[in-house]
Amino acid sequence: MREKTNPDFVEAIARGFDVVRAFDGAPVQSLSEVAQRTGLARPTARRVLITLTELGYVAARDGRFELTPRVLELGVAYFSGGDLWAAAMPRLRQLVDRTHESSSIAQLDGSDIVYVARVAVPKLVTLSVSVGTRFPAAQTSLGKVLLADLTADELDAVLEQPSRSGVVPSWQPSRSELDSVLAEVRDQGWAISDQQLAPAIRSVAAPVRRADGTVLGAMNVNAHAAETTLETLREQHLPHLLRAAADLGVDIALRERVPAATA
Repeated sequence: MREKTNPDFVEAIARGFDVVRAFDGAPVQSLSEVAQRTGLARPTARRVLITLTELGYVAARDGRFELTPRVLELGVAYFSGGDLWAAAMPRLRQLVDRTHESSSIAQLDGSDIVYVARVAVPKLVTLSVSVGTRFPAAQTSLGKVLLADLTADELDAVLEQPSRSGVVPSWQPSRSELDSVLAEVRDQGWAISDQQLAPAIRSVAAPVRRADGTVLGAMNVNAHAAETTLETLREQHLPHLLRAAADLGVDIALRERVPAATA
């Protein structure tokens, strides 16, 4: 039973999203499997599946269920509603051209980061990353930048939420250690992570700011430790990253000041 703090919370909607998320990693499931993965009683899971089928988000075949392409509408609505995504890809490509490393943009979701834009180059990889991938925030350079922008109360609330990434990071900091790291990030304006999420993964990240100075997302350059040194990240890639993040912030501010059709 989930804890609800708002009397207007609609449990039925929450159960619907629970069922949709249950198909992650298991594209075709039986009613019993959906019930087990969601923790819902079979009759409840059945009603939710029937409802999603009637709405066109789930297809039922021979007692098995799978999501339909209509669920993509949920994600498309998110991306089409923000000017960041239209402006981000050219800046990411410019950054990749200059560094010859992969680059991504992420936003905070609970105690995780979620990748919302990415341009990758063929390199050694130890973790697969694509749009929608989530990792624990504290162990990534992107996450450190985003966490550093929070107030003390906001940070407490975020860190109380368990990660939904399924990743067990290499680095498990105490709260005081994390606070010290985030204070340094605030002072210098960027963050670095050296194999704190997983072996051989290192990256540097900077904030993408709105016109009012608030952080909209974080942009990074990530590399394999066997190919790119920390000195290279700091001395060669970081200046390009800071420029790209600042330019993207300007792009977004300009787009917000003119009508969408003109932009």
